Amino acid sequence: MSFFRDLSLSAATAGFVAVLVGFTSSVAIVFQAALAFGATPELITSWMWALGLGMGLCSAIPSLLLKQPVMVAWSTPGAAVLATAGLAGGFSMAQAVGAFMACALLIILVGATGWFERVMNRIPVAIASALLAGVLARFGLQAFEAAQTALPLVGLMLLSYLLARRVLARYAVPLTLLVAVVYVVLDGQFKQGTVVLELARPIFTAPEFSLSALVSLALPLFVVTMASQNLPGVAAIRAAGYPMPISRIITLTGVVTLVLAPFGAFALNLSAITAAICMGEEAHADRDKRYTAAVACGALYVLIGLFGAAVTGLLLAFPRELVLAIAGIALLGSIGGGLHAALKDEPHREAALITFLVTLSGLTLAGIGSAFWGVVAGAVALFVQQYGSRKPSP
Repeated sequence: MSFFRDLSLSAATAGFVAVLVGFTSSVAIVFQAALAFGATPELITSWMWALGLGMGLCSAIPSLLLKQPVMVAWSTPGAAVLATAGLAGGFSMAQAVGAFMACALLIILVGATGWFERVMNRIPVAIASALLAGVLARFGLQAFEAAQTALPLVGLMLLSYLLARRVLARYAVPLTLLVAVVYVVLDGQFKQGTVVLELARPIFTAPEFSLSALVSLALPLFVVTMASQNLPGVAAIRAAGYPMPISRIITLTGVVTLVLAPFGAFALNLSAITAAICMGEEAHADRDKRYTAAVACGALYVLIGLFGAAVTGLLLAFPRELVLAIAGIALLGSIGGGLHAALKDEPHREAALITFLVTLSGLTLAGIGSAFWGVVAGAVALFVQQYGSRKPSP
C-alpha cells in the first residue's frame, strides 16, 4: 500500500503533535459543553466516542483518497458557545442534540451549494495568509509565555529545536518532542494516572426540536463554526497550496455531524491549527506525501474515540507547558510562511497587516471570534484603499 511507503517518522510525529495540541488544548471546553446539558460521565464518554470517530474518519479517509492532508476537528468556539448558552437556557440533552442536527443541516446546505467556497474565492491571498498567520501566531506567543512557569522545559525544547534544525532539519520537531518527554518523565512532571483499557460505549439520545434551541444553540453554533473554524481552515489549505474540493469536504463534515449528533458530535469542521502542523515542511519534505500525517492524525483520533477514557488520561498527563511549547515550535514555519505571503505585495500590505493584528488580538464581538473580524477589517481596509483607483497606463 502506497501509504506505508510514503509514511515517515516526521509525518507520524506531526500527526501525533496535531492530536496532542488539538485535543489537550480544548477538551476541557468540550467537557463543559456536555455538562451544561446535564451529561453524565457515560454521556461524556459517548461524546468522545462520536467526536473521535467523526474527526478521525473525516480526516483519514479523504486524505487517503485525495492524497492531500485533509484535517477535520471539533468546533472549539462552538463548544464554548454551547457551554455558555446551555447553562443560560437550561436546555436538555435532547434539545441540544436537535440543535446539533439543525446546525449540521445548515453546514450541509452551504457546502452543497458551494456558497462558502465562492465567498472564500473572493478573499485575496494576502488577506487569507494574514488571517492564518494571526490564528497561528497566538499559539506561537503561548509557547514563549509558557516559559514564565516552565523556563527550563521551554528553554530546553527551543535549544533542542534549533540544534536539530542544523543537523537533522527534517526531524527537528520529533527530536524536540522526544527530548521534552524524556525531561518531564525524569523530572516527575508526567502525571501518570490509572489507565483502564476498555471500549467506549456510545449512547443514543433522541433529538427534540424546539424554536428556542434553534435560535439559542443551533444558529450561534453554525455561525461561529463557519466564521471561526472553517474560515481559517480554508485559509490554511490555500496557504499550503492544496487544490482540495472545499465544498465537498465541508458537506462531508455536515453529513457526519448529522449522523453522529445523537451520540454527542456537536459540530465538525476544517481545522487550521492542526492542519498547519500536518501541512508544513516539518511533516514531510515532499508535500505530496504530507497526507500521511493527516492519516496518522485521523487514526489517533479514532483510537481516542474507541478508547476514550484511557487515551484522554494519557494525553492529559503531559504538562500544559509542553503542549503549548511544542505547538508553537511546530508552527514556526507556517507562521513565517503566512506572514511572508501576507506582506510581500505592497498594494495589499497594510490591509493584510490589519487582518493579522485584528485576528491576533482575540477580539470577540456578538459571540463571533477574531478570525472573522480580522477578515472583515482587512476587506474594509482594502476597499477604502483601492476602491475607484485606477492602474496607471503603461
